[in-house]
Amino acid sequence: QVQLVESGGGLVQPGGSLRLSCAASGSISSINFMGWYRQAPGKQRELVAVITAGGNTNYGDSVKGRFTISRNNARNTVYLQMNSLKPEDTAVYYCRLLLGGGDFWGQGTQVTVSS
Repeated sequence: QVQLVESGGGLVQPGGSLRLSCAASGSISSINFMGWYRQAPGKQRELVAVITAGGNTNYGDSVKGRFTISRNNARNTVYLQMNSLKPEDTAVYYCRLLLGGGDFWGQGTQVTVSS
């Protein structure tokens, strides 16, 4: 069984920064990628950023240049540094781990950008 524990969400003013963390535990092997998606009220879940086992990254168009994904392989942890946050970044952010043997999601952490 694989578990994903997310942390770091909260309330921040426009222009501010937050750092999300997602730690994976359990039977982890054959990692394809690990990363973040988000879902705002009334909208579909969308890609924020992912990082592959080889270290390649992919970002959603709306966050390029503002968000940075990184990882600690030894701890099976992925981070999302979010800078220059905008109100439209408000959403529930979900961690995702895609393995050769399964697709796992965290429970989500709320990020609210508001003055």
